[in-house]
Amino acid sequence: MLTPSLMHHLSIVPDFRQAWKVQHQLSDILFLTVCAVICGAEGWDEIEDFGHAKLDFLRQYADFEAGVPSHDTLARVMALVNAEQLQSAFAEWMKACHDVTEGAVVAIDGKTLRGSYCRGKGKGAIHMVSAFSAANGVVLGQVKTAEKSNEITAIPELLKLLNLQGCLVTIDAMGCQKKIATQILQKGADYLLSVKDNQPALADAFEAAFPMAKVASFEGDAYVTDEKNRGRQETRYHIVSEVTEEFQKLSYEWPGLKSVGVVMSFRQEGDEVPEAPMIRYYISSADLSAEAARQHWHIEAKLHWSLDVALREDACKIHRGRAAENLARVRHIALNYLKGEKRFKGGIRRKQKKAALDETYLADILAV
Repeated sequence: MLTPSLMHHLSIVPDFRQAWKVQHQLSDILFLTVCAVICGAEGWDEIEDFGHAKLDFLRQYADFEAGVPSHDTLARVMALVNAEQLQSAFAEWMKACHDVTEGAVVAIDGKTLRGSYCRGKGKGAIHMVSAFSAANGVVLGQVKTAEKSNEITAIPELLKLLNLQGCLVTIDAMGCQKKIATQILQKGADYLLSVKDNQPALADAFEAAFPMAKVASFEGDAYVTDEKNRGRQETRYHIVSEVTEEFQKLSYEWPGLKSVGVVMSFRQEGDEVPEAPMIRYYISSADLSAEAARQHWHIEAKLHWSLDVALREDACKIHRGRAAENLARVRHIALNYLKGEKRFKGGIRRKQKKAALDETYLADILAV
């Protein structure tokens, strides 16, 4: 992910300000914001402070002819930046610097930016849908769901942005739609879709084909994970099967359907009585192994957790104009850089602090 590549793509984002009033180039403002967030800045004041402290460093990569923009300028400009153009620039940057490998899992899921809610201005919280490469731990693209809409309308727009040739695209039950499955196949990829009651015909077929007794004694492809964290023991039992008789009629409705699977989860807190098992179903156009289904949940553990805990996304109260959406994309860029740097063995927060203290290390991150 070479910085010149990022700067090239950021420079394409159009600047709608009146040219004669512009002191700070838009690409400079975007690059400053990315670097500051990499180093742990969370608001406009902190981004301005970072710029003053690291101006000589920043000038190695961009002009900054007029110095560092004020926090008011940063807030105003980031609220006006064309969010769709920044979204496209991000996706094109990732295409240029990240090659998806054959069979790679790309997980698509949504996350609400809780801090973007503003009762006084009548603004609801923004909901972003992201595509996450499970193998590399990077975000490939993201879109904001339209107001009074949901992920069903956002996912097709996100798919248009991505290069998915040869990938396995995993989506939770909200995205279990025939049109979405068709679009994924048209992109040269396979789908792995969770099934719930929003697809009653599929849910009924699973209940008929895989009663609990049959799942427990399944003799085909199976995969077991056993995790213990903070006193909670969770065991997941995954099975996968070819399309059975119960799904024959449905296979004509769902394009490319080749395999079906079940995940049975058992959870126990300390010495308490174990909870009743939870059962999840999924369908796929690929000849799956039972292990593949587990990789969808990496987006929760490796992306959403990092955004909330390391980059404190939910604590951010910025909501002016399009600033919340644009800053969310900047966080994704920063997180991709931080996860891409592998030589320093530390967590995201530790990497941020090291980058803030050590310009050589920050340069290493930007050159990953």
